[in-house]
Amino acid sequence: MLFRQLFDQDTWTYTYLIADEETKEAALVDPVLEKVERDLQLIRELGLKLVYCIETHVHADHITGTGKLKELTGCKGVVPEKAKVECADIYLKDGEVLKVGSVEIKAIYTPGHTDCHFAYLVNGTHLLTGDALFIRGCGRTDFQSGDAGQLYDSITQKLFTLPDSTLVYPGHDYRGHTVSTIGEEKQYNPRLANKTREEFIDIMNNLNLPNPAKIMEAIPANRQCGNVAAAAV
Repeated sequence: MLFRQLFDQDTWTYTYLIADEETKEAALVDPVLEKVERDLQLIRELGLKLVYCIETHVHADHITGTGKLKELTGCKGVVPEKAKVECADIYLKDGEVLKVGSVEIKAIYTPGHTDCHFAYLVNGTHLLTGDALFIRGCGRTDFQSGDAGQLYDSITQKLFTLPDSTLVYPGHDYRGHTVSTIGEEKQYNPRLANKTREEFIDIMNNLNLPNPAKIMEAIPANRQCGNVAAAAV
């Protein structure tokens, strides 16, 4: 398996490139519109064929590159089944496995940050947690039908039941971290380690964070696969 982590400094967003090195089939998870050319150049250099663009959820902090990549490569857009994205090609169900060559990408329903959020377990070893679980943190729960109790359950009952050695690759990082493990997060994540469900909910309900700068533009655009013009109509 080929696995690459790509970063957008403006929105602190990680995009992940996953490929089968034999068939050269590839997928991008959470692509960013402004980084489409960078991602395409890497795909071309590595001799890959992009078959899927996969979203963990409808993002509020950046505009997805999926629509542009579909236009340029003919790849299919993949979203969680409950996501309100009419232009998607595939709506994944909880537990469903998407194959990229021989690489298996398993969908795990992890609501809480949003009500349609999925994490993806790649080949049983690499966990793409989106905005559910961060390195020493987690995604916020105060908009887009977020629910702190649901997020606690998603992390503790689904993600934390995976082997401690499972690699954790988040959708964002704001402090320069790139990868963690389930074992590390269970032990050191300050919002979750030794915290009850009630304590977690109290923490999340008192974050008092400002809204993402692009929220008014990003959510409507991402429901149109990143097509800003279509969202404005």
